[in-house]
Amino acid sequence: MTVRNPPARTREPAPADVGAAWRAARGVMPAGHLDAAGCNVPSDRVLDAVVAQLRRERERGGYTAVPDLADGRAALAALVDAAPADVAFLESGTAAMAALLGGWRLAPGSRVGHARTEYGGTVMLLRRLAARNGWHLLDLPVDGDGRIAPEALHPDLDLVVVSHIGSHSGVVQPAGEIGALCRASGIPLVLDVCQSLGHVDVSGTRATAYVGTSRKWLAGPRGVGFLVVPGPTPAMDAATPTLGGHHWADAAPAADGVIPVPGAARYETSEGAIAARAGLGVAAREHHALGPHAVHAHLAGLGRLARGLLDGAGGWRVAEPLDEPSALVTLRPPPGDTPVRAAARAAEASLLVSVVPHARAPLHLRGPVLRVSPPPGTPEETFHRLARVLAAS
Repeated sequence: MTVRNPPARTREPAPADVGAAWRAARGVMPAGHLDAAGCNVPSDRVLDAVVAQLRRERERGGYTAVPDLADGRAALAALVDAAPADVAFLESGTAAMAALLGGWRLAPGSRVGHARTEYGGTVMLLRRLAARNGWHLLDLPVDGDGRIAPEALHPDLDLVVVSHIGSHSGVVQPAGEIGALCRASGIPLVLDVCQSLGHVDVSGTRATAYVGTSRKWLAGPRGVGFLVVPGPTPAMDAATPTLGGHHWADAAPAADGVIPVPGAARYETSEGAIAARAGLGVAAREHHALGPHAVHAHLAGLGRLARGLLDGAGGWRVAEPLDEPSALVTLRPPPGDTPVRAAARAAEASLLVSVVPHARAPLHLRGPVLRVSPPPGTPEETFHRLARVLAAS
């Protein structure tokens, strides 16, 4: 696929340089921030872009001060080998998934596959749609680490939904292999990249659609998510038609006479946090400037460092393989301690971690886990401090 208006290619920095550049772009970093998987720290330029857009809206009127989001679309699209017209902005990853799946015209009896590691909100959505539309939900087998076995994909599936990295686990699903098998069998693949875009390599997957969010590893503002849909099929439409994404058909070839516009624009909401969309565009371009492969390598190194230092501290055990190439680290508590208590002790030590409840992955989690997700540039001493906190139960 030809990518139109991609960001300019520059020499990528070495992974060791990424942390320093990332921190320098933020000026003041919150002390002990270890929650990139929840809400990362936007750069000064991202913050300035959001504030500047809000000022323009106040001075000129919101509907007059329309920002040019073309560069942001191009930057996001290039991360998944797509085109700018394939990008639609929405309010969150959850809203994007609902818009995508809610309007997909799958026939009654269609077989939709997902793993038990799937995000709880998506499982809720799929169950609601299955009950409403007569779909059959099928389990994609996973191994002991929660990794999907691509060779077990059933060729008769009509749709596959996969979270590249879960909210509750740092295991990276083999998206490239899954994508190749889905293409060979003609199965549409929806890849949730909320925890992977800006974190691990997503290129080459060639999914039918990608669902993402701004506030995590891309370090954009809250309140904006996105869809990347390279060439929607006639069966794909938004759950709710809008005047900006649809038009009335003269000949009414559709049953309701409503026809989606070409490309991903059919999914986009015209009303939303427009300033946040502008900020996300800046964040995506900054990611390209840092060098995606260098960022991925740097974050994988932080994940390995964190797992090595935290596994066994105070009896806490890392849930994913110690060498997993991600910076999302989850820990199971020892007897007598809980993630909630550990997170509270961490907060007292000026360390920000998060607790992942059972509801986040109800088919996979046995109980809450503690999640550690360091942004680029996290000093090693921060993990030593957390290890001491875990040991002090």
